[in-house]
Amino acid sequence: MSDLQLWGGCEYTVNRVGDCYFDQTERSGHQDRLSDLGLFAGLGLQALRYPVLWERVSPLRPHETDFAWSDERLAEIRSLGLRPIVGLVHHGSGPAYTSLVADNFAPGMAVHAARVAERYPWIEDWTPVNEPLTTARFSCLYGHWYPHTRDEDACWLALLNQIDATRGAMRAIRQVNPSARLVQTEDLGFCHATPNLAHDAAFENDRRWLTWDLLCGHVVPGHPLWSRLVSRGFEARLRAIADAPCPPDIIGINHYLTSDRFIDHRLDRYDGIGPAAESRGHYVNVEAVRTLPDAPIAVERLLRQAWDRYGRTIAITECHNGCTREEQMRWFLTVWRAAERARADGARVEAVTAWSLLGAFDWDQLVTTDAGHYECGVFDLRSGTPRPTAMVPLLRALAAGTEPPWSDVLAIPGWWDRQDRLWACARSSPAPCPDERGTGPCPTDKPEPGLALPADRRPILVTGKSGTLGRMFARHCARRGLPWLLTDRQTLAIDDPQSVAAALDRCTPAAVINTAGLVDIDRAETDPDACHAANVQGPENLARACRARGIAFVTFSSDQVFDGAKGSAYVEADPPRPLNVYGRSKAEAELRVLDIDPDALVIRTAAFFSPHDVHNFAVHSLEALRAGRRFAAADDNHVSPTYVPDLVDATLDLMLDREAGIRHLASDGRLSWAGFARALADAAGLDPDRVDPIQAATLGWSAARPADATLATERGKLMPAVDDAIARFLRDYPVASDPGSGVDRVRLMPTSRSNSASGFP
Repeated sequence: MSDLQLWGGCEYTVNRVGDCYFDQTERSGHQDRLSDLGLFAGLGLQALRYPVLWERVSPLRPHETDFAWSDERLAEIRSLGLRPIVGLVHHGSGPAYTSLVADNFAPGMAVHAARVAERYPWIEDWTPVNEPLTTARFSCLYGHWYPHTRDEDACWLALLNQIDATRGAMRAIRQVNPSARLVQTEDLGFCHATPNLAHDAAFENDRRWLTWDLLCGHVVPGHPLWSRLVSRGFEARLRAIADAPCPPDIIGINHYLTSDRFIDHRLDRYDGIGPAAESRGHYVNVEAVRTLPDAPIAVERLLRQAWDRYGRTIAITECHNGCTREEQMRWFLTVWRAAERARADGARVEAVTAWSLLGAFDWDQLVTTDAGHYECGVFDLRSGTPRPTAMVPLLRALAAGTEPPWSDVLAIPGWWDRQDRLWACARSSPAPCPDERGTGPCPTDKPEPGLALPADRRPILVTGKSGTLGRMFARHCARRGLPWLLTDRQTLAIDDPQSVAAALDRCTPAAVINTAGLVDIDRAETDPDACHAANVQGPENLARACRARGIAFVTFSSDQVFDGAKGSAYVEADPPRPLNVYGRSKAEAELRVLDIDPDALVIRTAAFFSPHDVHNFAVHSLEALRAGRRFAAADDNHVSPTYVPDLVDATLDLMLDREAGIRHLASDGRLSWAGFARALADAAGLDPDRVDPIQAATLGWSAARPADATLATERGKLMPAVDDAIARFLRDYPVASDPGSGVDRVRLMPTSRSNSASGFP
């Protein structure tokens, strides 16, 4: 068992924008799922940050309270053996009858705290106000949240009101439970700057400590910010706080990859980024990790600085990275190891907190809108109920002091430690598609030929080197820092069991992703034996070999397993009824693979388009329209056009999560092929009337196709909408066509690499 404790927390902000309150507990569905608490306890947590928020208990009138929800939840938490750390205001401004700048905010909080403590006298750990300085800045300096001021005096007033609210709350709580502990949280980072802005950076780096400095009674004459605050009329407030301090029992550090900042007076260097709100138009405030080649990710340094400054117990009270699955895992492990090293060096670090257990909504817009943007947490809510991700076994391993899963993946540096993280690199031309294999850190590394890889990095083996999907997996594995090996038929012939076994034994992969197979639907109709060998025997051989060796296995199926007669989109539970040989091969492969290996993952998908491969419908239609030619496409054949980069990223996440069974992954949307071409034309600023809708029967297909093979899902919508995918496709696909004339009639859909799992063996 690790001496370092694992804590947890589900994002439970209730913030006000105008007269609208955004409640993360309601948006996540946790409001109605008591069972979530059992999932949290199963992680091995020793404490859980949890809300009894003022806005939720007494929303309308100070004397009216409703504790029913909190009563049930806190009783369950107690019965599960978890220690709650109760929060009373979380990025909020209180109910509608107060605000951060109102005189009744602090006294009202004290009353609420007394009621909560009297109702739950057994609770020992408290965070009356989460991140007072951050909330004051966002609400009163930048104007994002209520009361929406952009004034330094209002910011200081809001901060001091929250500090007084914390002091009053803890006095009230300790009258009930004298041993109650204050766990005071605040975002903590470091501000870098150009030499011209050294003075501004010094102010930022002094201000970052202010929440804890005030509570500890350190803001007195001689403090770097004393004169500034006194000059604005706050001397009496500061002296009152210093005379009756309320030092935290635990310094709660919330540190994110965006917490470290860089301020730069060179405004013209940052496209689309304007001057910072507090800069009076003089500088930008951007992420240091994206702009400074030598800026270290210094979690351990922050812990040491906090320990040296206060000499009090420290905890990382929020640790989360909204990124791909392996980067979420790497970041948590990075912070955990930093905390362990700080402990070994003498700092009293108690815990690291897995934050956003259920994910978060619209933090990409600072929760100023209800746009519905969901950021996955330890559990994924997109299926409607919490689905464990790869973070779950990682947290359990850390809590138990055992070896984390996916150690080969976790051994590779996160994106924050790689040079391709820098914005300057991101704005350059895309890296070429990688060669046969890679170990992750740099997409431009040129690997040596052969199968041998470093012994400590078991690769993800991807079959189908010649295909759209296989090459996209290589590209994205390289970008995501995942060790990979891309094979062709000479290295691994999927229809030969001996070739499969020899290749797996030679390179000992951590997982196998099969993108190989015959994808030409009309050829399958005329050569069913070849189709069966590639699409049925191949996946069957791989599944059997992977199962015998304990290797995770992923393979791809198709929308062609359906007959198109349902009248609505197909979900995973719908029974296959294929119309053609190709569809029958895919349906048979699904049955055989899952019979051999119930833990295998089978992805049904459809109608590929990609900016990195010319062999797809989107490229053909754009090239014709940009060249001034008319373009004919079927208007009576409907599909779910699927953006390959999104498909690959979603598949890799599910693979790391050890998901099993059949999943539908297709861009969210239903279009005919002619409708798809018109949507591409509209988005590209071309004339959609140059798309000629025709009947599919006129295209001369040998094999029957389902009239409507649209895919939907009942297991969680992981793919963005097709219009969003089209916009990103156009951003990345180059303009490259010569003027011409005539009409293009395209037979590609869905006969070649534009459809299901592409890549020839």
